[in-house]
Amino acid sequence: MKRTTTVIVLILIVITFGGALYYLWSKNQEDPITYNTEKASKETIVVKTVATGSIVPKEEVLIKPNISGVIEEVYIEAGEYVNQGDLIAKIRVIPNVSSLTSAKNTIASNRTSLETAEINFKTQKAIYDRQKELFDKGVIAANEFDQVNNSYLQAKQSVEQARINVQQARQNYDIIKTGTTSGLGNIAQTQVRATVSGMVLDVPVKAGNQVIEANNFNEGTSIASLADVKKMIFEGKVDESEVGKIKEGLPLEITVGAIENEKFDAVLDYIAPKGVEENGAIQFEIKGSLQKIDSTFIRAGLSANASIILDKTEDVLAIKEALVQYDVKTKKPYVEIAVGDQKFERRDVELGLSNGIYVEVKEGISESDEIKVWNQLQGPPQF
Repeated sequence: MKRTTTVIVLILIVITFGGALYYLWSKNQEDPITYNTEKASKETIVVKTVATGSIVPKEEVLIKPNISGVIEEVYIEAGEYVNQGDLIAKIRVIPNVSSLTSAKNTIASNRTSLETAEINFKTQKAIYDRQKELFDKGVIAANEFDQVNNSYLQAKQSVEQARINVQQARQNYDIIKTGTTSGLGNIAQTQVRATVSGMVLDVPVKAGNQVIEANNFNEGTSIASLADVKKMIFEGKVDESEVGKIKEGLPLEITVGAIENEKFDAVLDYIAPKGVEENGAIQFEIKGSLQKIDSTFIRAGLSANASIILDKTEDVLAIKEALVQYDVKTKKPYVEIAVGDQKFERRDVELGLSNGIYVEVKEGISESDEIKVWNQLQGPPQF
């Protein structure tokens, strides 16, 4: 039994030894690994972050009426250019029956007061004329005449005030009935005119729609929105993880989805001091003014992406990030430079700006050095 066990162990040893010899022999028959090399090149390296948003006018003006009523006619359409003072729409005032009746009653009441004041004035004037004649003859004393004179002047003032009240009541009646009255000029207008020059972006009303003037209780009805489409801004949002990297004054590269193969330069003008939670993430609003867009018409509201340039180096010596190796102990970067046929030596390098694909090399190599591609694939994967 012991003899059989010994024989089995010896056979296993022989088989293992033979397998090891075969493995070493097969490895020696494989072709040696041939490493490719690449050279450094001059590159422009840009580090940027991207924000999504849209293109909107820098200033959009809403045109609202200063009286309430019904749109009688609209004279403009979206897309037209208008100048300041151009007629936009006309409003027809629909009077309130109760207010109109109250205004009529006020006119009648003021007329009655005027008639009473005029009768009193005539009486006081007759008394004044008689007393003045007696005063001039020295029949009555000055104190007595002064009382008569004061009563006469008060009666005259009452007539003038009553006439003013009648005029005001008539104006109030006209405003309630037609929306305007004589003597008010541009204070009350049934004609709505452009307050600025620009393109008409939207006309949300049409003939027959009721409009309300702006007051302390509501914002009023917008008849049209105007803007200077030559002054556009990018308005977007960035994530909280990126907002700490940006600052006002950084350059932007704007790409608009509807305008292919064209980029627009902009400058970051505004970063919101407070973030807003959206879909579980904190977003910060940003704004950037577009530069030199006179030759291109950009429609308001178009979706756009903004590349915020965080850092940039131009025409620097750079290599692919994949060529860099790091020392296991010191973590210092290095590359392997070809010094002969498939012979390489280590060369420590000082790196600069990186965009994830290319990295700037400040020291350690030259443009003519052949750099080992140390992590290249050797043929197709084996299964």
